[in-house]
Amino acid sequence: MNETVDPCREDFKYFLAIPTRWQDCDVYGHVNNVIYYSYFDTAVSGHLVTEGGLKPMESPVIGVVVETLCQFRQELNFPDIIDAGIKVVRLGTSSVSYEIGLFRQDKEEPAAFGHFVHVWIDRVSRRPMSVPDIIRKVLEPLCT
Repeated sequence: MNETVDPCREDFKYFLAIPTRWQDCDVYGHVNNVIYYSYFDTAVSGHLVTEGGLKPMESPVIGVVVETLCQFRQELNFPDIIDAGIKVVRLGTSSVSYEIGLFRQDKEEPAAFGHFVHVWIDRVSRRPMSVPDIIRKVLEPLCT
């Protein structure tokens, strides 16, 4: 991820609209920092479930998060609608690195951006496995 230049909307290949919730806010009245990570997970997992057919409770090969990072630029509040954009910056044999931007609807600059890394593992043995073909197929169009 380029640390010196904030991404813009057109840098991302897929978007998911996520409404903020009252309970997302902290005592300071804005969305708490840990909630941004849940938005990252919702965007990535939402794409894998809806487009890739991932069944999180049944699939024999699952993606586990091994790394995340978030850079905060603007406060998010309730009630905001967030457009969570994702792109794939590395599609390896058993891992996928995503970049994610969180944008208020109709805004070009991100409120936050970061990255998220999945390693695909066998559900039972917990050993690394190849990214499933159906998942790879839906991630390839998101590659930059």
